[in-house]
Amino acid sequence: MRRRDLLKTAAAATLAAGVAPRLGRGGDRAKTLVFVGVADLSVLDPVVTGFRPTRNAAYLIFDTLYGIDTQWKAQPQMVEGHIVEEDGLTWTLKLRDGLRFHDGEPVLARDVVASIRRFAARVIFANALMDATDELSAQDDRSVRFRLKRPFPHLPEALAGPGGNVPAIMPARLAAESPFKPVAEIIGSGPYRFLKEEHVSGARAVFERFAEYQPRPSGPVGFTAGPKVAHFERVEWLTLDPFSASAALRRGEIDWWENPSRDLLDQVSGDPNITVVSHFATANGTMYFNQRYPAVRQSGDTASVARRGRPGRGDVGDRRQ
Repeated sequence: MRRRDLLKTAAAATLAAGVAPRLGRGGDRAKTLVFVGVADLSVLDPVVTGFRPTRNAAYLIFDTLYGIDTQWKAQPQMVEGHIVEEDGLTWTLKLRDGLRFHDGEPVLARDVVASIRRFAARVIFANALMDATDELSAQDDRSVRFRLKRPFPHLPEALAGPGGNVPAIMPARLAAESPFKPVAEIIGSGPYRFLKEEHVSGARAVFERFAEYQPRPSGPVGFTAGPKVAHFERVEWLTLDPFSASAALRRGEIDWWENPSRDLLDQVSGDPNITVVSHFATANGTMYFNQRYPAVRQSGDTASVARRGRPGRGDVGDRRQ
C-alpha cells in the first residue's frame, strides 16, 4: 500500500471512531442521520456537474419546479400549477405561496427565470425547451410565463429532471453565474440548508433542517415528487473508506452506508440490527439493441445500501402526505 493510501485510511478510521462521542450528547444523536455516500461532496453546485453524490445532496438543499413520480410523470413541486393557453403556445406557471430561500429571502419568479436559463445550458431536455421558447419572463412575483415558437407538451418534464444535472432553483444573483462554474454560495429553498462552517472537504458535509420549508400539502409520493417531509434535524454526510464504513456501521456510529462493496456485505448482513437492501431492480444500466437477435438486452450493476435499524424513524428522503 502506498503511503498516501495508508494515511488516508488511517484518517478515515480516526474520523469514524470520533462520530459516536460527538453525536452522543443529549438528544442530538437521535435527531441526526449519519450517512456514508459513495464519494466525497467535492462539488455542491448540481448544475455544473452530473456527479452522483452532488445530485443526491442537491435534493436536500434545492427544490425543483416539478418532480417525477414513480410513473415517470411530472408533478407540481414548487409550482402550485400551470395554465396552458393559445393552443399550447403560452404556459403560465404559478409558484406556491410561502416559498423561501435559506438566506431568508422569498423565492420570486425572477429567481426562477434566471435559474431556468442557467440549468438549461446543462440539462438537455430543458435546452430543447429553450430552443422552442420565444420569450421567458416573470409576469409578477409568483408567475412565470413561457411564450413558445411551437407547442412543447412536455414542458413540465423538461423542468423536472431527474437526470445527472439537477434543474435546481436558486437566487437570481447566484443563477447569474456561468453554468460551467460552481456558484460561490450554496443557497437553495429545499428542506435542508448546507452548513458551510461545518464542511470539511474530503471528510464531512453537514445539513440542517430548514425550519421555514413548507412541504407540498398533498400529491403523489415517490422519486422526486410529493411532499418532502424532513424527519431529522441534521444530516451528516461522511466520506469513509469501505473498511472504516463497515466498522462504523456495525458499531452504530453511522446509520446508512449507501453502496457497500460486495466483499464487505457479508460482514454487515448477518447483524440483526442492519438491513441490506438491493436496488438491482432500479439500478442504472445501459440499454442497447442487439443487432443479431430481435431482442433488447440490458446491462447494469447491482447496487445495495446497508442501513442500521432505528425504530420509529423514517429515512431523510421519505415523502409522506
